[in-house]
Amino acid sequence: MQTPYIPPTLPTPPTPPGLAAEEPVTTAGLPPVPYEPLLDRVELAVLARTPGSTPAWTLTELPDGLRMLEVRADGAAVEIRLSVPLGDAAGYWHPQGGWRRTLLADWEGRARVSLVDGHAAGCLYDHSGATLLTFAAADPVPEATLRFGVSEEEDTHVVHLRLPASDAPHRLLLVPRTPSVATALRALRSWFAREIAPAPVPEAARAPVYSTWYAFNQDVSAAEVETQAALAAGLGCRALILDDGWQRGGHGRGYAGCGDWTPDPAKFADFTAHVARVRAQGLHYLAWVAPLLIGPAAEAYPRWAAYAPAAATVPGAYVLDPRRPEVRRHVVELCTGLVREHGLDGLKLDFLDHAMVYASQADGSNGGEGGDGGDGAGGDIGRAMVGLLTELRAALEAVRPGVLLELRQPYTGPGMAPFGNMLRSFDCPADAAANRVRTLDTALLAVGGAVHSDMLLWAPDAPVETVARQLIGALHAVPQISVRLDRIPEAHRATVAFWLRQWQLHHELLLDGEVEPGRPDALYPLVRVTAGERCLLSVHGDQVVPVEPARHRSIVLVNGSDRDRLILEVRGGGVRAEGVIHGPDGRIIEVTPLFLPEGPRSLTVPRGGLASLTITEGPR
Repeated sequence: MQTPYIPPTLPTPPTPPGLAAEEPVTTAGLPPVPYEPLLDRVELAVLARTPGSTPAWTLTELPDGLRMLEVRADGAAVEIRLSVPLGDAAGYWHPQGGWRRTLLADWEGRARVSLVDGHAAGCLYDHSGATLLTFAAADPVPEATLRFGVSEEEDTHVVHLRLPASDAPHRLLLVPRTPSVATALRALRSWFAREIAPAPVPEAARAPVYSTWYAFNQDVSAAEVETQAALAAGLGCRALILDDGWQRGGHGRGYAGCGDWTPDPAKFADFTAHVARVRAQGLHYLAWVAPLLIGPAAEAYPRWAAYAPAAATVPGAYVLDPRRPEVRRHVVELCTGLVREHGLDGLKLDFLDHAMVYASQADGSNGGEGGDGGDGAGGDIGRAMVGLLTELRAALEAVRPGVLLELRQPYTGPGMAPFGNMLRSFDCPADAAANRVRTLDTALLAVGGAVHSDMLLWAPDAPVETVARQLIGALHAVPQISVRLDRIPEAHRATVAFWLRQWQLHHELLLDGEVEPGRPDALYPLVRVTAGERCLLSVHGDQVVPVEPARHRSIVLVNGSDRDRLILEVRGGGVRAEGVIHGPDGRIIEVTPLFLPEGPRSLTVPRGGLASLTITEGPR
């Protein structure tokens, strides 16, 4: 079904970053425009941001039930406004939300996005978890800006999305009301997976990783890394990431020395031979690189300073402008040279989001379709990064087929699917709750690559329950470990080995199953993942845990709470089961037949432990 509508032209306001001084504080203060019904209770207005343009829109139902809004504006920039009654609204999820996932006022809700910094997408949901509005820009590349939040004057939740000039129609995906945020975003992921060819994901990208960062920070050496590599391989890791500090100038926790990207001979006398020794342990080897950063202490700085006029937000460094073709060639040659010369299996590509220091004005009007602006000195950052990353992946694949490339929040959205196969959550040292939330947030809209946890960190004198909690927080992603494995107690190593074995046993379910984490504002305290007759539930608070033995014959219950029991609610009839209860370090506490009557039941499971239930009879 198509619904044509010809809206009025909106006078173009000034467009400095953020909220221009001339714009009203709240969206209710903007000039009134007519809205039209769009979908469910959502209403729409489309406004031209280029004088002389008169945009028109159509809404089409797609075969999978999604809707495609197309706005034709004769090559002009547009603003798409969505408005929905508040109803029982509880929260608003979007890729840059972080911890702010409840309702914001419209004078506060702001986001600027592009390929390497989030995505123009959002989901408003109510207290039942059902969605009220779910949208995503179909083109994940260009810079765009959003205003969003509760209109206090209108009792509505609004989203104002500004898109840059485009010769093609502006397209926005919409998902009709669904029972949960995860259900709605799963529909978006499926659409993007069909439209965007993701990079190949080797099994090595789906296997546990040892990282040097939290264990060593920049104080790394060949001998220390090789010691950790041998222990990590024995515990079940299949890849090692050498993080910051391997390169000359890598010290002091700053970035003024970035830019040369040659091994520090005091730490790695023969880096190529070191890489070979680690790979001989059965580990794939990745090295950290921040290819857009250049610091004044680097020998390469005089050559590249003119191409890096803007300072990074990390201390000491400047950012190479990826809109310049010279910069793109430099990055490709740098990265391929590292992989070729040292026999690396891949790279951890850091700080790509810092390219946004060159973002255009708030409405994206400076970018358009021009790529690098013709002279290599301007244009849309997203389009420039597409050019850089397309060349980079092709060059790396030619050198190392199946190359491993780690990307990090916030550049893990659908548009990055062709360029990386390991999608890591943002830094959250020692914070199991943040790791759980960030990995699940990443997975909600990620396409193609394997979602990875931030590196796991804990103190050597911590109880084994703490170690287990860190691993449970990373359970729904590929875990990355970053402690000095030779300095933790044997009980810690036993705990790591047990949980990595459990993760490996269930990794296809965890990475490929259907995940339902619940409401984002509740921080996902009960996560259910299912595939066929298998079900795994991870519990991260004092929750009643619904189990459905009629649907799932194999049920794993993971106790990430602070209690030594789980409260189950058996649905669909009582059953008999064989139960195996493990403690946090993997020791078997009990192997027992169980009768689980319909209704509530307490099951003793140590905190940091798990229960594996195999249904033998029922339901009845």
